Amino acid sequence: MKSFAELGLNAELLKAVDQLGFSEPTPVQEEVIPRLIKLEDDMVGLSQTGTGKTAAFGLPLIQMLDKKQTKTQVLILSPTRELCVQVTKDLQTYARYQPEVKIVAVYGGASIITQSRQLQRGAHIIVATPGRLLAFINSGEVNIKTIRAVVLDEADEMLQMGFQDDLNAILAATPETKKTILFSATMPREVVNIAKKYMKDPLEITIGQRNQGIENVRHIYYLVAAKNRYQTLKRIADSNPDIYAIIFCRTRVETREVAEKLIGDGYSADALHGELSQGQRDFVMSKFRRRKLQLLVATDVAARGLDVKDLSHVINYNLPDDIASYTHRSGRTGRAGKEGISVAIVHLREKYKIKQIERQLKRKFELGRIPTGQEICQQQMLRYLEDLKNRKIDATYIEPFFPAILESLEPLEREELIKRFVLANFAQLLDYYKNAPDLNEKEREGKSRYERNNERKSGDSRYGAGAKGRDRKDRDHKDRDFKDKDRGVQFTRFHINVGRKDGVNPSRLIGEINDAAGKGVRIQVGRIEVKGDSCLLEAESRFEKDIINTFSNLQINGRKVAARVSSESEKMTPRSRAKSPHPIRKKYAAKKRK
Repeated sequence: MKSFAELGLNAELLKAVDQLGFSEPTPVQEEVIPRLIKLEDDMVGLSQTGTGKTAAFGLPLIQMLDKKQTKTQVLILSPTRELCVQVTKDLQTYARYQPEVKIVAVYGGASIITQSRQLQRGAHIIVATPGRLLAFINSGEVNIKTIRAVVLDEADEMLQMGFQDDLNAILAATPETKKTILFSATMPREVVNIAKKYMKDPLEITIGQRNQGIENVRHIYYLVAAKNRYQTLKRIADSNPDIYAIIFCRTRVETREVAEKLIGDGYSADALHGELSQGQRDFVMSKFRRRKLQLLVATDVAARGLDVKDLSHVINYNLPDDIASYTHRSGRTGRAGKEGISVAIVHLREKYKIKQIERQLKRKFELGRIPTGQEICQQQMLRYLEDLKNRKIDATYIEPFFPAILESLEPLEREELIKRFVLANFAQLLDYYKNAPDLNEKEREGKSRYERNNERKSGDSRYGAGAKGRDRKDRDHKDRDFKDKDRGVQFTRFHINVGRKDGVNPSRLIGEINDAAGKGVRIQVGRIEVKGDSCLLEAESRFEKDIINTFSNLQINGRKVAARVSSESEKMTPRSRAKSPHPIRKKYAAKKRK
C-alpha cells in the first residue's frame, strides 16, 4: 500500500489530507490519483459509493489547476443537490491551504442570484447539478468552452433520474480537447452509451467487479406474507435497538404511510420523499445526520445522492424494480471498512427477484428468521440489565435516602422486587408481544407458482390478480372500455412502455397491480399481452388512476416506466394468433382434420 506522498500530491494537499486523518489511500484513490495528475486520458472508474471517490478525483484535479487563470477549468456534475453540496465541501477542505482556488456549487433549490454572483467572481471548479448548470449556460453566465476536465459523478444515478438530455446538451458545449472522467457504481447500457459517445479510448479502473455489491455488506432476506410487511419491519427494529437505517419504499404514498405508522408506534422516524419542499428536506436530513432520527423512510428518488455515514442497516421494505437500484441502496451501508446489513422484506411471489440479484451481484443472500415476540422481549430485557450492571453510578446522591428506601422495600421478597422492577420498564413491550404470531413464511420446495409464471418469456395471459385459475370465456374487446358479462366488471386497457426486452412478464405486472390495490382490495385483471418493448393489459376501470400512478412511479432495468390508457388503435392480438399452438394441440388438430 502506497502513501499519499508516493502518489505525487503537492505539499499543500498532503497537509490537508494529513489534517483530515487520512492515513493511507483507499484502493480507488491509489489507482486514480497518479493517473489524473497527468490528465492524459479519459477515464471510467467503477467503484461503489463510499470508497473515497471524491478524494480520488478531487485531489489531483485541484493540483493540476492553473491558479493564475480565473476561468473555469474543471466541471463536476452530480445527480442531486445533497451530493453537489457534499462534494463542494470536500473539495474546499482539500484546498484549505490554497486560498486562491475558487470552487462554486451550482444547484437547484437555492438562490440563483447568489450563485450568479459567486460565478461572476470567478470559479476554477464548478460543482453542479445538470438542470441548474444548463440554465446558467443558456443564459450565458457560465462558459465551459475552456474547461480541461469534466467529471460525471454517480453517472448511473444521473441517467436513472432522467438527466440524459441535459447531460448531452452540457457535454456538447464542452471542448473536444477536454478529458472526461466518469465514475459510476454500476455500468448499465445508458452509461456505456455516454462513454462511447463522449470518451476516446477511456482507461477503465474497476475496484471490485462490475455491478457488484459492497464486500462489507451482509445481504439478508425475510420471507413474509404481504400483510405482515410492517410487523416484520417493527421486529427488525425492535431486535436491533441501536439501529440507524434507511428504509426504502416504492412510492411516496407508502413512504408517508410507513413513516406515520412508525412515529405513531413511538419510533424515532421520519419520511423523505419528492413532495417535501427543499426546506423540509434539509430539516429531515439534518435530524437524521445528527442521529436525532434512527429510521429514515425514503423513496429511491428522494434518497439519491445522500451521503450518510455509519448506517447500520439498509432495509428494502419493497425490492426495487431493477438490480442497479438495489446495488445503490445496499452500497449506503458497509462503508469505510465497517460491516453493514442490507435487509429485504420479501413476499413469496418476489422470491425470484432475490435469485436474480444474487446472480447479478455474485453474492449469496441469507434467509433470515424473524424473531418471535418472546425472543425480542428477552433480548431487550437482558440487554437493559447488562447495561445496568456495567453502568458507573455515583451513590453519594442517594445515600441520605437509602435507609428509608430499604425500609419501604423490606416487605418484598427478592424475586418479587425483580419482577416489579422489570415490569415497570417493560410492561408495554411485553403486552404488545403477548401471543404474537410467527411471521416467517416457509420456503416451498421447488419453484413457486410465482417463479414459474415469471419465467414465461412472453405472452397473452388470461389470469388476473385474484382470479385463482378461474376459467373465463374469450371476449371480444372492440372498445377501450368494456364489461365482463359474467361479473359486470368494467375494464380499461392500459399501454405500458416496457416489455419483454426489459424483463417484464405477466406475473410481474400482476404483482405491481396487486401492490396498487392496497390492503384488502383485489383488482381484477383481464388479458395481458407482452410485446418486445411495450405491454397492453386490461384491468378494472375504477382503479384507473391507481394503476397509472403505480406504474408511473417505477423504473425497470434503468428505464422509467410510463403508463397510460391505450388508444382505440392499439388492439390486442386475437387469442387465436397470440402465440403458436402447443405441439400436442398441433398434433391433435392434424388428426382431427384427417
